[in-house]
Amino acid sequence: MMEWLIEEILAKYNYWVSIILMLIGFYAMIAKGNLIKKVIGLSIFQTAIFLFYISLGDITGGTEPIVIEGYKGIYVNPLPHVLILTAIVVAVATLAVALALVISMYEEYGTIEEEEIIEKERELGV
Repeated sequence: MMEWLIEEILAKYNYWVSIILMLIGFYAMIAKGNLIKKVIGLSIFQTAIFLFYISLGDITGGTEPIVIEGYKGIYVNPLPHVLILTAIVVAVATLAVALALVISMYEEYGTIEEEEIIEKERELGV
């Protein structure tokens, strides 16, 4: 029984890696006060989602989706990979906007620590 469980866990290592990366990214977004660390956590979280989605799109024994007359095998669906390419472009744009906002906040408040920014806003009455 224990051997079966270990084999199942090792057979799906890519899912475990993506879950661990998701947790690391989520922890960085929630627990860290530094805005750059939050942006890095967001990037790690997005990358974990990409890995998970691409892992779901793979079929063991599947071939390229090139239709050959008389072939009776399994084809891999290319749609998840194409969607992830689009998601990567969106993630890069999100990262750029987030970093631009952090720079803007640094110029406004002189810090990138979340608690210090909140304290300065309270002092200003914003």
